[in-house]
Parts: sequence; C-alpha cells; structure tokens
Amino acid sequence: MPGDVAEKARLRGERLAVRDALTPAERRQKSQAMAAHGAPGIAFAPGAVISGFMPIRSEADIRPLMDALRERGGRLVLPVVLDRETIVFRAFETDTPLVKTGFGTTGPREDAAVLDPDILLVPLSVFDGQGQRIGYGAGHYDRAIARLHARGRKPILIGVAFDCQEVPSIPAEPHDVPLDAVLTESGLRWFSAPLSMSDPGQKAL
Repeated sequence: MPGDVAEKARLRGERLAVRDALTPAERRQKSQAMAAHGAPGIAFAPGAVISGFMPIRSEADIRPLMDALRERGGRLVLPVVLDRETIVFRAFETDTPLVKTGFGTTGPREDAAVLDPDILLVPLSVFDGQGQRIGYGAGHYDRAIARLHARGRKPILIGVAFDCQEVPSIPAEPHDVPLDAVLTESGLRWFSAPLSMSDPGQKAL
C-alpha cells in the first residue's frame, strides 16, 4: 500500500533524526542501561544461538550485552550482508576477527560457521507498543526471518532501540512479522508471554 510505505518512510526519517540527536554520552549511558536490563532478562538455554550486531551510525552499542549473554552460555552470531537481498548469521567467538561486510557493517569472515539464530536482537528505526517495527528500508531482516520461517524455525525477535524511537502506531503490511519484545534503556518489554529457548541445538549450515 503506497500510503503505508510513505508513512513508514516519514516515521523512519523522523525517529532516526531524533536518535541521531542523542549525544555520544547519552547513547553510552542508555546502552549500558540496556545491557543491565537485557543481560538478566533474556531467558535462554545454554548453547542457544543469539544474533547480535555491531553498532553503526547512532545505534545502541550492545557489545556489553552480547558479552554478558556469551558469559551466560549463549552462542553469539553476527549478521553479515552478502548482497542487497541477503544476510546470513556467522559465528562470533571472543577471538573472531571482524572485517568490513557491506552497508557500513562489520562481521566475521567467510570461514566462520553459518548458524540459524534462536534469538534475534534486531536493530530498527521505529517501533510501537504493539510490537510492530520499521527497519532501515532494505528489508534484510524481513527476508532473513522469512527464510528461517520457511525452514520451520521460529526465532524469538527482540527489537533493540532507544525509548525516543517509539511511536503510537505503525501501519502493518502483510509481510510484517511483529516483535516478541523490545529492549530499550527503560527495560525489556514483552508484547506476549515472555519466551525462552528450551531446545537450542543448532548445526552449522
């Protein structure tokens, strides 16, 4: 629907401008608060595969959160942009070297194992109180989630954003998959009953 697309673009530009206006000190403080809420609040079994991300532009820096989840037994992966259509999730160990992977991102090299995440920490530009989100416009996560669903996987989707990125309502399109929760500096908010992974077993593709 053209109207919905235009409204999403308007909301994206508006909320990203507000996020960009946060000072580096404010982003650091809010990112630390996210780690304090998310580290104990995200439930999973040891060995669960958790996709994080390295911050770009004015995104929250969730590296402290990823470190804490790894210490709890999570197996970290990072999204890697292969092309304008596709991202994959490569294993991210403490000693994994990172390289430039496109669109301003960094991630593990081609020799890292590719894994299906059990939990996705999803960067975004806008979210609402119903769990709808707006990404950055390329649709990488939408397609990655669709591919996981096509293989029978149902990862837990946790949006990561600052409080200032929330709006009252986002127009939902048929392909949109709502978040299970959102993590901000105010806490971890679930849009349904809190979920956890009971069967984290994954194999490299």
